[in-house]
Amino acid sequence: MVTGQTAPAPVAGGTAEVTARWRAVAAATGPADRAGVERAVRAAYRAVGLAEPAAVRWFGSPLAAAEAALELRAAGAVTVRETVRTLPWDAVRRQAVERTGAAGWAPLWALTGGELGPVTTALADRIRGAVLDRLAPEPDTENDEDDVIEAARERRTEVRIALLDAVRGQHDAPWFAAFEAAGVPAATPGAPGGPADGAIAALAEVARGAGWWWPYADVALISERPVALHRDEAGRLDHADGPALAYSDGFDLHAWRGMPVPADFLAGLGDVTVERIRTEENAELRRVLLEHYGYERYLSDAGAVPVHQDETGRLWRIDLPADESVVMVEVVNSTAEPDGTFRTYWLRVPPTTMTARAGVAWTFGMTEAEYHPQRET
Repeated sequence: MVTGQTAPAPVAGGTAEVTARWRAVAAATGPADRAGVERAVRAAYRAVGLAEPAAVRWFGSPLAAAEAALELRAAGAVTVRETVRTLPWDAVRRQAVERTGAAGWAPLWALTGGELGPVTTALADRIRGAVLDRLAPEPDTENDEDDVIEAARERRTEVRIALLDAVRGQHDAPWFAAFEAAGVPAATPGAPGGPADGAIAALAEVARGAGWWWPYADVALISERPVALHRDEAGRLDHADGPALAYSDGFDLHAWRGMPVPADFLAGLGDVTVERIRTEENAELRRVLLEHYGYERYLSDAGAVPVHQDETGRLWRIDLPADESVVMVEVVNSTAEPDGTFRTYWLRVPPTTMTARAGVAWTFGMTEAEYHPQRET
């Protein structure tokens, strides 16, 4: 580990540019430069004193690679993830903190890893959860025999362990952004530095060109990046016309505004009816249907009636089976539009709301007793 460093050298383009570059890496789609990625993988092994893997195997998705990892583990393969990734990672992280100082690391992280982390980690967690569920579905504890349940649980444990062997490639972008912004030698491939720097530089090269990968003593398993990624403005998986995340081998995830949905669910959104919403048994999917249909439209088409009215607006409620009621306040903007009309707004409020005033107050973070506007706008 390098010690006695001065403050980090200025990063070319600034922290914002570094973060933007690694944001693009985290969201990158399309085929990898396989030759370049393989060179980087072999360099990562050499940097920590390991022999290069005898073979590098490519897969279309993390699902296929994880399945191969399970087979390798069953055959006695030895993971070298700790040596290749964990130990140099810890060393370079300490180095980054030393270079920035304890007081400087926190704001630097907030602008780099903290900026990229929530969205990137959420995506990686969704991939991990989907791989786990497809390779080892949850047992049916109500209908399956005890031995079947136990076998299913053991299988899920095996898959979880295999997933722990993975290096997340492009989804490690938040950390690479922080390391580069901190000015550690690992920021630039080929820069002078110790073994940890060389290993991190190689890992960064893999991340720029590939998805998840699994380092074992004799073989490295590498997943291609996705071929399609669709997200909403909040960074959540979201696509109404097909998979929100798709890989070349058919592994994909469907989602609506971050909510996981079955592959065939979104195909029928264009024909949603009040009856379909009423009869949907899954409460989370029913909320997706409601969002797509529109709460105001649903209240109108479902024959809802106001349950309370006062000078602030009207309170509407409609009950749903096995779910919380839809309760909304209808308010009219007191400021006229340019054409002289007054716009109506619908505000969804907690199902426990009993009066229109209480609902409007809730939208301002107040109780009904506290809400006494002097002038409404």
